[in-house]
Amino acid sequence: MCRFLVYKGTNPILLSDLILNPTHSILTQSYDCRLRLDSLPHNGDGFGVGYYTTPTLSAEPCIFTSTTPAWNCVNLSRLAKKTASSLVFAHVRATTSGALSESNCHPFSYGSLMFMHNGHIANFKKIKRAIVSAIRDEYFLMVEGSTDSEWAFAVFLDTLHSLGHSPKSPPEAQNERVGGGGGGGGGFGHGVLRQALLGTIRRLNEFLDEAGTGEPSLLNFAATDGYSVVCTRYVCSRTDEAASLYFSSGTRFHEYKEGGFYRMERHDRGQDLVMVASEPLTFERGDWVTVPTNSILTINKQTVLIHPIIDKYYQQNPAYSRSAAFAESKGMVAEPIVPSKSVKNGAKKLGVRSGKDAHPPTIPDRLPSGSDEGE
Repeated sequence: MCRFLVYKGTNPILLSDLILNPTHSILTQSYDCRLRLDSLPHNGDGFGVGYYTTPTLSAEPCIFTSTTPAWNCVNLSRLAKKTASSLVFAHVRATTSGALSESNCHPFSYGSLMFMHNGHIANFKKIKRAIVSAIRDEYFLMVEGSTDSEWAFAVFLDTLHSLGHSPKSPPEAQNERVGGGGGGGGGFGHGVLRQALLGTIRRLNEFLDEAGTGEPSLLNFAATDGYSVVCTRYVCSRTDEAASLYFSSGTRFHEYKEGGFYRMERHDRGQDLVMVASEPLTFERGDWVTVPTNSILTINKQTVLIHPIIDKYYQQNPAYSRSAAFAESKGMVAEPIVPSKSVKNGAKKLGVRSGKDAHPPTIPDRLPSGSDEGE
């Protein structure tokens, strides 16, 4: 499975402080993935970085992809040390479908939108024809690669269109992005993006049901229009855990000790930056909060909102312990959600808002720190 990282902040951050320097940066995760349990914990089938500049240059993101493993790409290092943005997507790939090619590397883009996926659509070949028949021509023609992830993006674009919004022409920005992304009130709006991503999952479930696919799909998605960000942690099952997903928020993410030792500082109840990651970038226990399984996380002006995804796979009992066996069979670690008073207090301190009936997030006890075989 892949790994992705999202950064959204009031101020720009140097890309090297996100993807190169931290002790467990996404570059490190490309060759030393601690939350994969298979025998080869590598994500070396290419990578991609997408970020926004000032609207005077373009509303579209700048995207750099390569089939070279992230740990072996000197150009990535050169660019990251000289590039800053306040809204960044990064992805390292371990292929489950699609050939090794730049057209299959995330993030994908269309107009001002970016999209990433960690997981897989089960028996994708059985539903691909149905997807092709269901979406509009412009989104069928948009697909350049052969991954299930890019076809999921096509469904997302078609769903956004069906909501009455042209993916190619977002509403004009009410305020300019601050430092190349993240600020202002432009774009489609976080509510619209959330509904489009929820609609995408609903439609994929319908395709899977019609095809009689019994195996669960892992649908950890991330989408942005350059202003708001929406992410899902989702599995098509009532009893299984989804692939891992965490977030961290605060006022400053910095290196407090030489050698790549970073941490999140929180000076008050407000927050100036939010990160979402398949694996934490640091080993600081208090920095990272687990996103509950089958929920959607929204970042709007550095405010984190978490809502449960209420469908046939929703578990009303927040104390229900989902099985991690399926995620582990795919090489993933999936930690159970265990509500606790201390976690609720921690979430309040971080300024997290949960939707109605949302499961309270948990802080992981630790990251696995063992050998190449994961835990």
